[in-house]
Amino acid sequence: MTRTRSSPPRRTLIAALLAGAAALSAGAAHAQAQGYPNRPIQIIVGFAAGSTTDIVTRVAAEHLRTKLGQPVVVVNKPGANGVIGATEAARAAPDGYTLMATNSSLITVNPQLYKKLGYQQSDFAPVTTLTMAPLILTVNPQSERTGSFKSAADLAAFARARPGELKYGSAGPGNITGLAFEVFSNKAGFKALHVPYKGAVAAQQGVMAKEVDTFLDTPMAVPHVKAGRLTALAVTGPTRWRDLPDVPTMKEVGFPEVEVTYWGALMAPAKTPPEIIEKIYSALSSLRDDPNLVRQLLPHGDVVMMPPKEFGERIAKETAVWGEIIQRENLQLD
Repeated sequence: MTRTRSSPPRRTLIAALLAGAAALSAGAAHAQAQGYPNRPIQIIVGFAAGSTTDIVTRVAAEHLRTKLGQPVVVVNKPGANGVIGATEAARAAPDGYTLMATNSSLITVNPQLYKKLGYQQSDFAPVTTLTMAPLILTVNPQSERTGSFKSAADLAAFARARPGELKYGSAGPGNITGLAFEVFSNKAGFKALHVPYKGAVAAQQGVMAKEVDTFLDTPMAVPHVKAGRLTALAVTGPTRWRDLPDVPTMKEVGFPEVEVTYWGALMAPAKTPPEIIEKIYSALSSLRDDPNLVRQLLPHGDVVMMPPKEFGERIAKETAVWGEIIQRENLQLD
């Protein structure tokens, strides 16, 4: 009597095939990372040349070029508070040859604020932060309306006495500069008129041209404050900003809820091999050891190279915080 050899169960065959496919995929990713990079890398910036994000990215790109031995090209795709550039970056191949320069708003705010958006937070993998900084509440010292203000309390008192008259600028619809001001106005008990600009530089110019009364500016305001063209009333960080030691924090002046630190960072399309992300992070992290590059970045924030995992955890935490604010303020954009 001849015995027939029984075939392995179907489930066992499927499991073996999946395990084999996973091994092949992991091997391919490892090989891809081993040879990375072998051609130019592009970094998409969703903001105009000369913006904080653009300046910080160009410093990082030059350092990457030196460390990785390939050209690193910065491509500006401005518009819609960075949405145009982010949408294009989200659709790029996850091979490490397209990265996205971003700020806090693009990743932690926009996906929760816009009803229709060409990308989601899940479309990206964190690489590293580059800079972190507070916002600076500014007014024009030459303005007939706000020139006499010496504190955030002065601004709040003016706004409460004239509901809806105070005009505040932002770097764009949904930008963290506008949302942070919403938190301030909510806690201080006043209503104000929002005037969104196309970027922080334009909003800053709006204050100096007296088009708007105030703006939660970036550290790019510091030279103008020191030159007397702007007055800094408060900063949103947990401590006073190193370049404006005489300017109190929002917490010091009675608004502890208005504690906001924003970051500039690099991200990669989701599913980019972790080995490639780690290679990029390792190359960038040594930027901290170059005094010349650090000196170029310091006007835009503290140089903070957060590892991918830690950066991802920070994104998750900030997303939850801004989600609560957006829901509470009933904010939504088309």
